[in-house]
Amino acid sequence: MANKRRWGDRKDGTLIRGGDAMHDLIPLIHPNRCDNEAYITETIDLTNLDKFLEKKNADDPMYKYNMFQCIVTTALKTITLRSKMNRFIANRNVYQRNEVTASFTIKREFDDNGAEVLAFIHSTPEDNLDSIHDKMLKIITGYRKNKSADETTDTMDILTKLPKPVKRGIANVVSWLDKHGWGPEALTAADPFQASVLLANIGSIGLKAGYHHLTNWGTTSVFIVVGKAEMKPFYKEDGSIEMRHAVDLGLTIDERLADGYYYSGTVKMMKLLLENPELLEAPLGEKLSDEMFQKIHAR
Repeated sequence: MANKRRWGDRKDGTLIRGGDAMHDLIPLIHPNRCDNEAYITETIDLTNLDKFLEKKNADDPMYKYNMFQCIVTTALKTITLRSKMNRFIANRNVYQRNEVTASFTIKREFDDNGAEVLAFIHSTPEDNLDSIHDKMLKIITGYRKNKSADETTDTMDILTKLPKPVKRGIANVVSWLDKHGWGPEALTAADPFQASVLLANIGSIGLKAGYHHLTNWGTTSVFIVVGKAEMKPFYKEDGSIEMRHAVDLGLTIDERLADGYYYSGTVKMMKLLLENPELLEAPLGEKLSDEMFQKIHAR
């Protein structure tokens, strides 16, 4: 049974009560998300993932499994298991998000004038790579076949036709509503900045991973930029260098949610999952074995 909503809770999150003094005070001293960004980069060895995907695609499915699906699933599993990563700060209060979600944009056509639409994944602890793959298939094929955009884009298209003074007034009101968690469903339902994590696969357009800022709008506290997969040098135990297929991830995180040790364990878990992708076939809510957990904290 779902927990009963209490005074101070939002429709999208439960107010954290009785936290430690430092994390209670930080949102009061530093209220803006964009003033509290921590940027982390990590290189992922794709050797095992490439073999894993080759095996998954051996039966030639209609929608092939790919690296980005694995990264989305990894982000969702990591946030499911590392619950502080699913918190957000709004109106100087800390909230635990009610569900684990991921968002990203989809390019309809790969040209300068091709429109973008917003994709939103709602996950459950029972989901795994296969079910996330199916959800992404449904979203992507639906948007690319359907001439209309997602609901949020449709709403924004209507607003752009209004006179500028009216748009400015609406923006002020909507920003105030967003701050308190009272934003209209037409804007928040598929707003990428209302998700647990927002991912940008810029490697698909040939770019390397880099920094992307958070926003004070919305509630998203984690941003992951996926760079171009390419051959990179790795040091072997004997000191020699070996070229391996790899990808860089750039993570921007709201540093007010946890301490550096917690973030370190989170990034190491993402790396472990992507370099041991068979773990993604287990449910998102299934904890890692003691052996795997020790590997994270031994690095």
